[in-house]
Amino acid sequence: MPNPYLAAKLRCAPIVLLAILTLLLSACASQPMQASAAAMHGAFNGADLAWLRRDGFGVDNADVARYRKLGRGGLLDAQLADRVPGSLPPQIVGLIHGFEAADTPMPKLLGDLYDAQQQTKAMPAGPEKDAANKAWQQHGNELMQQARQIELLQAVYGPDQLKEQLVWFWLNHFSVYAPKGRIRWELADYEQRVIRPHALGKFRDLVMATLESPAMLEFLDNAQNAKGHVNENYARELMELHTLGVGSGYTQQDVQQLALILTGVGIAPVDGKPQHFNAKAAPLVVQHGLFQFNPYRHDFSDKVLLGQHIRGRGFDEVKQAVDIIVHQPACAQFVSRRLAQYFVADQPPPALVARMAQTFRQTDGDIAAVLRTMFDAPEMLASGRQFMDPTRFVISSVRMAYDGKPIANALPLVYWLDQLGEPPYGRITPDGWPLDGASWTGSGQLSTRFDIAAAIGNGNTQLFTPPGSKTREAGFPMLATRLYYDAIEPHLSAVTRGALAKANSQQEWNTFLLASPDFNYR
Repeated sequence: MPNPYLAAKLRCAPIVLLAILTLLLSACASQPMQASAAAMHGAFNGADLAWLRRDGFGVDNADVARYRKLGRGGLLDAQLADRVPGSLPPQIVGLIHGFEAADTPMPKLLGDLYDAQQQTKAMPAGPEKDAANKAWQQHGNELMQQARQIELLQAVYGPDQLKEQLVWFWLNHFSVYAPKGRIRWELADYEQRVIRPHALGKFRDLVMATLESPAMLEFLDNAQNAKGHVNENYARELMELHTLGVGSGYTQQDVQQLALILTGVGIAPVDGKPQHFNAKAAPLVVQHGLFQFNPYRHDFSDKVLLGQHIRGRGFDEVKQAVDIIVHQPACAQFVSRRLAQYFVADQPPPALVARMAQTFRQTDGDIAAVLRTMFDAPEMLASGRQFMDPTRFVISSVRMAYDGKPIANALPLVYWLDQLGEPPYGRITPDGWPLDGASWTGSGQLSTRFDIAAAIGNGNTQLFTPPGSKTREAGFPMLATRLYYDAIEPHLSAVTRGALAKANSQQEWNTFLLASPDFNYR
């Protein structure tokens, strides 16, 4: 008996070849999307669609309605002020707060982990000890999957799509690797209390928040950085990947000096035992939650960083060092280019990056002001179209297909990103996932995207089946909606229109649209 899905996939093969061909023909892909006739009431054209797709993870009806009501300038104002009307659907709020990782304080999570590890350590070798070890490791994996789902649910349903993209961007910029050490227990806190509150604020505050985060301190080993046992990992990446960039003028001596400044910057013990500091050291202790600056572990010698003298005096050295770093012209240039690469083009226009960097310097690193310079720039839509990375593809596909309908199970989103090679918190190296589209255009990537487009198009996703449930919602999404005809159909290319016309069913039509170059470029 013939396999109907295989037959459909074979019929769809031209669309995959078309996608590959379009990717190779970069000259075609680099042409800017031109404005066309208004789709509705003279208020939505090709340039509007292109702008909205840069502004967020794809579009849904709520985005278009908000855009038409506020206008481009009004929507941008609301986003940069962090005052976009709307909220997560109640079902999604309930889903998120049903996760242990969402609401359990991190001191309790790490305290419980410590207790479990100590109990396991005291057990004699044998099957029971092996089972106990497996149990707490499995708990960590569950918390990791919960944190991934929380981030993706907010990305899909958050009404402020610019902020949702920024949260992903900064999580990637200040990347941590979930499987290392205790980081699985710390991920939800990292996203909710470190990155998200500072996504639109001052860059210095964001750097300090990550510097004080247990997830970052464990990932880049500064929790082990102490006088006499100096670890340079975080100091190096703080300058190379987070602030200044390679070739920006700092030296190995600067790395060594910054590592000395960062001695004692670590994590408070979670064993429940009281710490004792003498009268001289106690006033120098700094603690916020589980972050702790321990003066007993700090090198109090004077240092010289980037040509500036820093007097040895404790945690104030750290604050001074961060001030020095983020006020370097190289920092403004590096951060501005990274933002432009993500939002504008794989090779962003140097003139645009220069203006963004100037704004960065003039506003003391105000992220919202830098974004305004970028979004108001003519280069925003004149620099060609970008191929979406896997996260944008998955989130955009779900937003387009289900148009705000609350899902009951976010695990398929996690699994799809695993398959596409961009799992949340899954980059083992600290440089984050590549921001350029060229890194995601291999034939294997495109084939997997087609499979995911087919799963969504056919409704074979498990998105509406609660984990552990055997019930399953029948049916498939209807992508040919008013949103499609108003905002998308008028701006499709002739090749995509031709492919859609050959679809033999609504499911196949859905697949063709989500797998098309028009959808995968923004």
